[in-house]
Amino acid sequence: MPLVVPGLTSAAANSTEEWQNKLVGKKLSETETNETAFCKKDLPKEHRIISPGTMVTKDHNENRLNVHLDEEGVVSHVLHGITPGPKQKLKSSVQRTLRQSLQTTYPLLTPYMDEVLPKKASLESMKLPDRNTLYVLDNEPLFFRQDSEPPALLPHLRLVHRFPAAFPTVRIDRGAIRFVLSGATLMAPGLTSAGGRLPVGGGEDGEDGDGRWGRELGKGEGVVVMAEGKTEACAVGVLVCGTEEVKAKGKGPVMEDAHFLGDGLWNLGMG
Repeated sequence: MPLVVPGLTSAAANSTEEWQNKLVGKKLSETETNETAFCKKDLPKEHRIISPGTMVTKDHNENRLNVHLDEEGVVSHVLHGITPGPKQKLKSSVQRTLRQSLQTTYPLLTPYMDEVLPKKASLESMKLPDRNTLYVLDNEPLFFRQDSEPPALLPHLRLVHRFPAAFPTVRIDRGAIRFVLSGATLMAPGLTSAGGRLPVGGGEDGEDGDGRWGRELGKGEGVVVMAEGKTEACAVGVLVCGTEEVKAKGKGPVMEDAHFLGDGLWNLGMG
């Protein structure tokens, strides 16, 4: 039996090895399990099957099994989502730098900054996979730094729900909701349809009466995803395509690595 050392070897890691042994080299079947096939109904409840070319987000759910297939439909490897590291207290100088970065990146958050991150607060960080970092205050997740170029400082959805008017937004139509909440890449048609909303352009930060952000958003900017018919944000991520280009092309990926409602980052225990 593998040795489980807290902080070094997780239950998810052991489970990954178990599923590797069960699945790698086999095709997935609708009906049976044998030497060359594995029945889909026997997969864990939380799983997703990823074929070559499938656009999916990074998985923030440490309990979900990601089953990767090769070009022939054979399982090549499996992975589980995130397993966070221990929390570490940050120096006051680091906190001041982060506070300034937040105000620069999200100027409409400035009036609430003393509430979000009090000057004498004891902010902590948690390392996530892919060199990402989550920042926590009193066991409440505030924001995370995503390993991108340049690095992106993004609000946790719980912070967005507290201060919804402080962050740039786009809106997806009803049809795109289930895809975004399953971890799929956000595609342009979900934003350019009648139920979607893209920035008006030519204005300033802030929404107009129709829920459209005032200025165009550029590639690499963090953005909050609202949903048609819903009052609270459903996802946060970095644009891989500027909103002007989305309007012009009307197709292609818009956001690839999203944090969304119900994912592991949302459900992450802070205690």
